[in-house]
Amino acid sequence: MKHPVPAQLATPALWFVCGSQHLYGPETLEQVARNAQEVSAGLDTSGASPLPIVSKGVLTTPDDIRRLCLEANADPECAGLILWMHTFSPAKMWIGGLSQLRKPFVHLHTQYARDLPWDSIDMDYMNLHQAAHGDREAGFLHTRLRLERKVVVGHWSDPEVQARLGAWARAAWAWSDLQGAKFVRFGDNMRQVAVTEGDKVAAETRFGFSVNTHGVGDLVARVDAVTDAEVDALIGTYLAEYDVAEELRPGGERHASLLDGARIEAGMRAFLSEGGYRGFTDTFEDLHGLGQLPGLATQRLMQEGYGFGGEGDWKTAALVRAMKVMAHGLEGGTSFMEDYTYHMEPGRHQVLGSHMLEICPTIAAEKPRLEVHPLGIGGKDDPVRLVFGGETGAAINVSLIDLGSRFRLIVNEVESVEHPDLPSLPVARVVWECRPDFKTACAAWIYAGGAHHTGYSTALTTEHIEDFAAMVNVELAVIDADTRLRPFREELRLNDLYYVLAQGLRV
Repeated sequence: MKHPVPAQLATPALWFVCGSQHLYGPETLEQVARNAQEVSAGLDTSGASPLPIVSKGVLTTPDDIRRLCLEANADPECAGLILWMHTFSPAKMWIGGLSQLRKPFVHLHTQYARDLPWDSIDMDYMNLHQAAHGDREAGFLHTRLRLERKVVVGHWSDPEVQARLGAWARAAWAWSDLQGAKFVRFGDNMRQVAVTEGDKVAAETRFGFSVNTHGVGDLVARVDAVTDAEVDALIGTYLAEYDVAEELRPGGERHASLLDGARIEAGMRAFLSEGGYRGFTDTFEDLHGLGQLPGLATQRLMQEGYGFGGEGDWKTAALVRAMKVMAHGLEGGTSFMEDYTYHMEPGRHQVLGSHMLEICPTIAAEKPRLEVHPLGIGGKDDPVRLVFGGETGAAINVSLIDLGSRFRLIVNEVESVEHPDLPSLPVARVVWECRPDFKTACAAWIYAGGAHHTGYSTALTTEHIEDFAAMVNVELAVIDADTRLRPFREELRLNDLYYVLAQGLRV
């Protein structure tokens, strides 16, 4: 399936900016402007970018560059910039603007014409097609200013180039979505748990989103205000979309549990919508006034694009929301996840990922079944939930942790696989094999401090997370087919040193 449109998602634009200088004269600059417009339009219509690409013309003076960068900062409809130096553009002109730019940018190292006209090339052609010169000048300044950016190299018509720009555009969309985003915690963090805690002030400073808590009573009041008509409408949706257990159907002996679950869903959706929230957390330790832990409600809200983290894990809620935005329109699914238990057969090590209830149906391999079962913890009524197995194929498992001095993103590339039936496990689940192998991956994950809560996606790749990490200037640790423990641990040690010193190195 394709990822649905996440709730409360705006569609900003990317600004395509071409650099040059007045030295070439008006005739050449007119040609540069026409070429830049053609490149911008070609990228916009390629279908690779999920965001529209708008040409902002050719910049040739420090004042023009500064003005455009400030305009980009102030425009919420701008998600980021694509920079290209068609000709030579002296980089000192860009210092004033780029040193104030607060939006992400990608450096496209391309050339207007793909092939050299070997039999007719002259100095006019050389001066016009001078990105090899201009982009190196620009790259020096970006490095000199220690600006985080992605560099994409190749002709702008190349599908690989367009795809890499598209991956960056998805990360920029997620970054833009988090600016000013609000996440709500219903209740507090699960008591005595370390990894789900964190510094919300540092997170808002780094990522742009805020996190605040509402007592569960505030949610209960909204749940109690749900009308019977709203509940009945949801029951009809459940019957149409899912394989509903007989005992939960109208007239079934446990239909009241489904009515309760529907009322909680309607109340949660209304609370999130009315408050402008893009994600939430809850915990089975704070359920005062709720009849059951929200299982079905959380699953369906995640499917609509809300971020979620269990047991008060607001960092994972924000991460899941960002991954949902990145994955919008792509094949595959994205969900809150937990590395729950292992199959440790020699030569066939596997991870069973699941949670108590809250796995998103976007990763389902089959039509979900709506069931009710005891939870065993929390002391509330048996919660309703969707039960299904996950789709197979390549996936990533991502963790966001707070190390005190900084945040770290950790990615493990995995392969979701077929597995035996699980007739007695009444929750949604997926089974995967880790890259490069189970023992190396798990050890690397633990050395890196990776959490047990993650964002799991069959739609995204490491490149999306790498681009996002660069935008927010957050450390990234990747565990993939090439990972070896000794150099991985050394990289973590060097990162500790780098991120302590880097704040003093930035100009």
